[in-house]
Amino acid sequence: MASAPPPLRGGSEGAGRGGGPASWAVLRWALASSCLCCECGSGGEWVSTRRGGMPVAVPAGPGEGAGESGKSTIVKQMKIIHEDGYSEEECRQYRAVVYSNTIQSIMAIVKAMGNLQIDFADPSRADDARQLFALSCTAEEQGVLPEDLSGVIRRLWADHGVQACFGRSREYQLNDSAAYYLNDLERIAQSDYIPTQQDVLRTRVKTTGIVETHFTFKDLHFKMFDVGGQRSERKKWIHCFEGVTAIIFCVALSAYDLVLAEDEEMNRMHESMKLFDSICNNKWFTDTSIILFLNKKDLFEEKITHSPLTICFPEYTGANKYDEAASYIQSKFEDLNKRKDTKEIYTHFTCATDTKNVQFVFDAVTDVIIKNNLKDCGLF
Repeated sequence: MASAPPPLRGGSEGAGRGGGPASWAVLRWALASSCLCCECGSGGEWVSTRRGGMPVAVPAGPGEGAGESGKSTIVKQMKIIHEDGYSEEECRQYRAVVYSNTIQSIMAIVKAMGNLQIDFADPSRADDARQLFALSCTAEEQGVLPEDLSGVIRRLWADHGVQACFGRSREYQLNDSAAYYLNDLERIAQSDYIPTQQDVLRTRVKTTGIVETHFTFKDLHFKMFDVGGQRSERKKWIHCFEGVTAIIFCVALSAYDLVLAEDEEMNRMHESMKLFDSICNNKWFTDTSIILFLNKKDLFEEKITHSPLTICFPEYTGANKYDEAASYIQSKFEDLNKRKDTKEIYTHFTCATDTKNVQFVFDAVTDVIIKNNLKDCGLF
């Protein structure tokens, strides 16, 4: 896997009825306002009358599991929406990551063919598979995609046996963006290739430690912290929650039929629900706004027609159609709220790779944050 580029600096369907895993994550936001803080007597920093300081934490649940929920993609969207996107040089820095994601995706599919006992439609592809594994290590180390390797990948991806295995991807761990990159291999393999904004959004690098980005929106100064979400990473970010006034919790809708990368006995959606329960009902967050992002709605809409929701929820009796199934998952999460009389869950269905959708949703989220903090200050 290629290393991550340097840390960044710096419309929604269905607002909820109240207004995992492979990786989990938390985003903690701190806000400051030069125009409103003066009314709160904060001397330059927005201050909550209840807590002092206005950090906003954002845990992300499994998208693909408690991790791979799309939270890092949302962080990237903030740069695109609020900071004029990625420069050409910044995009170049992602080229090795795109190559690595592409190589790792085809390797994962070919490896799975053995476990699933799927043969190549063309027996000569077996030689290509051997070449793939022989060439890939050096290519990833050097951050390149040589012509001979791209040719091997192209032939393998075109094989009907490989496509059949790809169609069964819920039975093994595969990057959501596998088809995106493999279908566009001819462009990616060009010698003068520079990743597009969408290519950058689609890249997948496991988040470890904390990655920080800054931006300004509606005269508010945001600090966003993207924190590793796998189980092994959670102990590193739990302390970040103390004193937060809002939490954005991301869940990958499409993870309902997947298991954790770190625990293949645990369904990703169930893992996400466990974490949401622990966050939503934590005594620290009695007065904290909870904003739920049910993410990857595009993948869910495609998957639900051929992979029944009963895989995750055996008691489900509704149709395997997007609206009904998505509403059921929403209710399962919102029903975990034990303080329904005093605490509202703000739910949004999102597609983190869709810039317009994220922009629309984030605008609504910011309004909720501002409204609730004005209440804290006695101004609303």
